[in-house]
Amino acid sequence: MTIFSRRAVLLASAVALAPCAAFAAPPRITVHKDPGCGCCNGWVDHLRKNGFAVKTVNTKTLDREKTRLGVPAALAACHTAEVGGYVIEGHVPAVAIKKLLAEKPAATGLAVAGMPQGSPGMGGTPEQYDVILFGKGESRVFGRYKADKAV
Repeated sequence: MTIFSRRAVLLASAVALAPCAAFAAPPRITVHKDPGCGCCNGWVDHLRKNGFAVKTVNTKTLDREKTRLGVPAALAACHTAEVGGYVIEGHVPAVAIKKLLAEKPAATGLAVAGMPQGSPGMGGTPEQYDVILFGKGESRVFGRYKADKAV
């Protein structure tokens, strides 16, 4: 075996064994939303721009989806999503969802209650808001954001 072919074999082995983010599939997220909601469409655009593969499900029975998925009434917002075994409620920034998927805490999901101005999908002057990690009867602040940036 020549030096060149040994190098080729070693390089090919290293490439085959090394995890490569460039070849990883984007996170798949299913968004349940009202068909006429503009801010929901804005949030879906935000997710796509941040590397998510988005499937939208237009529904007039969104409250049933929230109940099925275990969204607490106090955290309800205008759309509900499912990704990686978690529930995402409201205008949660993509960066928080990616953090959730990386850390994998024991929880039901994340929520941004209401519709904060300047959050992903919403217009207006950005205000500070909390992303809440919820589940198993507990909830806590998972991150504080202004627009889609952590503060």
